[in-house]
Amino acid sequence: MASTSKRAPRTRPTAQIPADIEEHRDEHWHRQETLAVGTVLDAERFIERNGFAACLTDARRPGPSLYVAVCGRRDAVMPRNVQKDPEASLTWQLKDQMVRRGKSYYAKLWRGKAMFLAPRMIPYFRAVWGVRKADEAQRLSRDARRVLRVLGHEWELGTADLRTESCVIDRRAFTQAMDELQAAMLVLPSEVVYQPRFTYIWTLGIGRFPTELTRRVRRERAVLEIARCFLAGAGLTIPGEMARVTGLSRPEAGLANRALVAEGYATTPATGVYRLSALAEAPAPGERSAQEG
Repeated sequence: MASTSKRAPRTRPTAQIPADIEEHRDEHWHRQETLAVGTVLDAERFIERNGFAACLTDARRPGPSLYVAVCGRRDAVMPRNVQKDPEASLTWQLKDQMVRRGKSYYAKLWRGKAMFLAPRMIPYFRAVWGVRKADEAQRLSRDARRVLRVLGHEWELGTADLRTESCVIDRRAFTQAMDELQAAMLVLPSEVVYQPRFTYIWTLGIGRFPTELTRRVRRERAVLEIARCFLAGAGLTIPGEMARVTGLSRPEAGLANRALVAEGYATTPATGVYRLSALAEAPAPGERSAQEG
């Protein structure tokens, strides 16, 4: 009688990050208690050093994160009750201060991911995800265009006033429009107000970063510089990691990493693995050392 049992599906082993690379990330991503971010100036320097970072992701997602940098440890995990967590609270307060100061770009970018960008990286991210004025009619929804038209006249408005003026009254539709405009790098929050009630003040991105948002960069160059920026902080990237952190497709991320190898900025010790050339070579993830052999 034939067996009806099913074999467990084969899964590819997850590549491990070498210890020296973890230490490199600890330093660059401030995953050390001595480097923990505690002030808005610390936070701005952290963003400038890394080029870009997520706001509230934790150790379960790769890449630089303001929350992890505030915690100052590698294994930081966001608790369920964030309202009572001092580290999550501090991260949120720093985010508000950074939005108000306008030294770093902050918005929900690809897939609604809240990100900080250093000014030097804004042209590259805009070249990949931004929407040019000539393409707004084709690429933006009607609600998004209505909101954008109002901000073009008023320049800054709170959420409630912007909903009224744009006639996008439905809360869900308005939220979708704002997410769309942020992802297109056209609109960003310029202030967070808590009294008499919580609201964001919205403005056009070009008002805060006119030089960076009008600089023309070819997409291929932009993707290359995003890859360079990530690898500088990560030290090494394993298959799929850079795409997951930056929002690029895996084929495009791979092309950029191979271009970094061609110019000598990176090496590729194993398929899909790219290592910063400035770091001493070590066995690639998944490779056995001569001693183990």
